[in-house]
Amino acid sequence: MGIDITKMRNIGISAHIDSGKTTLSERILFYSNKIHAIHEVRGKDGVGATMDHMELEKERGITIQSAATQVEWKDYTVNLIDTPGHVDFTIEVERSLRVLDGAILVLCAVGGVQSQSITVDRQLKRYHVPRIAFVNKCDRTGANPFKVKNQLREKLGLNAVMIQLPIGLEDKLEGIVDLVTMKAVYFDGDAGTELRYAEIPAHLKADADKHHEELIDAVSMFSDEVAEKYLGGETVGEELIRKAIRKGTLEEKFVPVMVGSAYKNKGIQPLLDGVGYYLPNPTEVKNYALDLDKNEEQKELSCDNKSPTVALGFKLEDGQYGQLTYVRIYQGALKKGEELTNTRARKKFKVGRLVRMHADNMEDINEGYPGDIVALFGIECASGDTFCGGGINYAMTSMYVPEPVISLAVNPKDKKSADQMAKALNRFTKEDPTFRTFVDPESNQTIIQGMGELHLEVYIERMRREYKCEVETGMPQVAYREAITQRAEFNYTHKKQTGGSGQYGRVAGYVEPWSEGDYEFVDNIKGGAIPTEFIPSCNKGFKEAVKKGSLIGFPIVSIRCVINDGQSHPVDSSDIAFQLAAIGAFREAYGKARPCILEPIMKVSVESPTEFQGNIFASINQRRGIISASTEDGTFSRVEAEVPLSEMFGYSTVLRSLTQGKAEFTMEFEKYGRAPVSVSEALIKDFNEKKKEQR
Repeated sequence: MGIDITKMRNIGISAHIDSGKTTLSERILFYSNKIHAIHEVRGKDGVGATMDHMELEKERGITIQSAATQVEWKDYTVNLIDTPGHVDFTIEVERSLRVLDGAILVLCAVGGVQSQSITVDRQLKRYHVPRIAFVNKCDRTGANPFKVKNQLREKLGLNAVMIQLPIGLEDKLEGIVDLVTMKAVYFDGDAGTELRYAEIPAHLKADADKHHEELIDAVSMFSDEVAEKYLGGETVGEELIRKAIRKGTLEEKFVPVMVGSAYKNKGIQPLLDGVGYYLPNPTEVKNYALDLDKNEEQKELSCDNKSPTVALGFKLEDGQYGQLTYVRIYQGALKKGEELTNTRARKKFKVGRLVRMHADNMEDINEGYPGDIVALFGIECASGDTFCGGGINYAMTSMYVPEPVISLAVNPKDKKSADQMAKALNRFTKEDPTFRTFVDPESNQTIIQGMGELHLEVYIERMRREYKCEVETGMPQVAYREAITQRAEFNYTHKKQTGGSGQYGRVAGYVEPWSEGDYEFVDNIKGGAIPTEFIPSCNKGFKEAVKKGSLIGFPIVSIRCVINDGQSHPVDSSDIAFQLAAIGAFREAYGKARPCILEPIMKVSVESPTEFQGNIFASINQRRGIISASTEDGTFSRVEAEVPLSEMFGYSTVLRSLTQGKAEFTMEFEKYGRAPVSVSEALIKDFNEKKKEQR
């Protein structure tokens, strides 16, 4: 076998926007000799960072698509994925974490734990990904890594412990103190390439001893040997400390905190060492698949290249050479020319071209091993499909896909653009499960849906650039929902007599609000009042009815439909008759159940200099927002609030003018809340006017 799996690491870099993820990725590539010059994110040289290879990413200085690469560090092979920080591109983070074994959680030494750090942490916990925390930007004014460590404990509930200390802070940052080896490390040479180890500076000695003691105390929980030596007053060796840190980290009960500044080239090589020391290799992570031949029985996969192949296609990209599918191999080897089965589509295919990606460059390879992240060319599949070899029929659980909250009508300007737009939308919906598109049957317009304004803006910009497609966009539309507020009974008979047999079905029961999900159907029929074969027809009818409410035409949620009586006819009853009876019954009850409109409420976090805090409070109150928390941190303040999405359009422009461009905000979907009467009335009026126009 060509590779030692225990020396492999699959890691992602996750963080809040602007914490320095891409800058850090760039340094990792440089120190591991993958690139020979460092490019900055907003490249003055017009080059831009290696991992941000899309034109849009270079211009905006943000990461839009996660990019994968493989580097060698000492005797480790590291598969690295740089993920976006923007909540609009959250699916990129979800799908990357689904296939990663470990992560570096990057935090800004000034901003600390920000709103998006909380979201990323939630995602890491969802997929049980152990992490190292790296406090970046220790060279910036106001940097305080100790404050960040305390926030990791208080806000994220992590057992975060410093394993490094900075030597100096802000513009005096010189190097770091390694609390495991109790040595000072300086980064000399042009780009910090020469590491110089020295004694800990005298003024930091007492501090280092105190933190070393705290570290030993914390890791003694994970190692009896360390505990014995610590209690016996003996010196604990480096090896033992590292083993204990590793054990705690893999159990997700300990988070080592490292410090540095990617931009100033300080602290990156020890961080790479930390990836080798403390993050898991593919054999240390339990992965499961469902055996479709055995009633979805759960099977643990083994990291063995002799077993039948199991791989997960976690990301698609349609490029100039056809569809590229990023694949993580969990079991067995993936070889060129091998025959595999896509277990969802039940289709066999041959592995043609197999490549290893480096951002947007690729290198041809002949085979991939367990734990590898590779890419396949030209196979038909969807994001989240499982590929199996050796006659097994396994499916791996897919990633969590959040529901879109915003939609927009797009119209091509001419025939050529219409063709190009169809191609673009087909590609984008395949690549990104949170981006959806459909044609509105009433207005005949093409509607696109996504996670936020920026999300849709980026896709429209990509249509223009990559497909030369000129489109006009309508006003952004919010994904409202309808619900009922009280129980209402129905007793409806559907009767239709035509030549030959007619249609007959009577359905009785009630609808009521239901808080545990979107929809539930309950069959309480006694004594065969409705024959068993027509019960699923009633369910089908109700399901059809909840797709569109009568208030503003949006889906109805949080509803339970219960049937407890009915009647059938020996000749005229049929599947369609009971479906139509259920639809009629639902409509009869819906008006009586006092329906209301629900609107998406966003969790908004605004960060700005404290002097503008009053303006921000006012701007949130004007937008029907409820402020949930506000924290001040010296000159900086953070305001957290819940605001209806419909009020947040264009907020970035308003915020810039209120704060002289010094504030930034992030928002993500929090929940659906009941819309106030004035808003509901305006929406209903608007909906009715549109209906009149269409008539």
